[in-house]
Amino acid sequence: MTNEYIYATAVRQSAIDSGCLPGDFQKRENVVVRSEKAPGARSYLELPFICDLCSYGNNIVASVSEELEDIVREYINKYPVEHCFETPNLHVLMKNLRPLGYDICFMAEYFLPDLTMLISRECGYETRVLTPESFAELYIPEWSNALCEKRKHLDMLCLGAYDNGKLIGLAGASADCDTMWQIGIDVLPDYRRQGIAAALTSGLAIEIIKRGKVPFYCCAWSNIASKRNALLCGFRPAWVQTTAKQIELIEQMNI
Repeated sequence: MTNEYIYATAVRQSAIDSGCLPGDFQKRENVVVRSEKAPGARSYLELPFICDLCSYGNNIVASVSEELEDIVREYINKYPVEHCFETPNLHVLMKNLRPLGYDICFMAEYFLPDLTMLISRECGYETRVLTPESFAELYIPEWSNALCEKRKHLDMLCLGAYDNGKLIGLAGASADCDTMWQIGIDVLPDYRRQGIAAALTSGLAIEIIKRGKVPFYCCAWSNIASKRNALLCGFRPAWVQTTAKQIELIEQMNI
């Protein structure tokens, strides 16, 4: 596996998710496509999108409903790419979405491993590779980033850290699509800032690559601790996404 292969795999997957061509992400001009359900899309995506803006840095690919096509096209062509994802400009889009019952919901940054930087790391504790049979009892709040209760069938692999037999950190890999597995990480509060997250994230990424899959990592742009962990482990920023949802769904999330 090479960095070029990893990047190309991610772009191909984003093209499936967005309903465009892989080459659309390399264009200088923005691209607007109608969103549709897509076999092979990442499992947790609710397609078709109402409005999803995705960028690998060159342009924006907007995957939208027919209702929002003109609004989104006008918005992404008004500002430089990077400014379309930040306030105060984003409020312009939100102002136009709200009368129609929509608003911006998710804003996330995605990372891919740089194989020249990805190395096995020690944390001073015993680590163990866990298969689904051995982590079946770990679907509890402490490990909710590493494992997903709603999508247990997608959790493929974990790497745990142990202090005298006590599980203190867990990294989990979710098979979000055929070619890419997403890494989630949890460390118990009393054991943080000891390098455990980095050791587990790096170790699990290596295990994923051994199995022929591309590891990727996601966090909110404001999650500094998570972003630092990604960078320390040799992951590098690859793409960003902003997604709109129905206002009533957003309100339910905040109950």
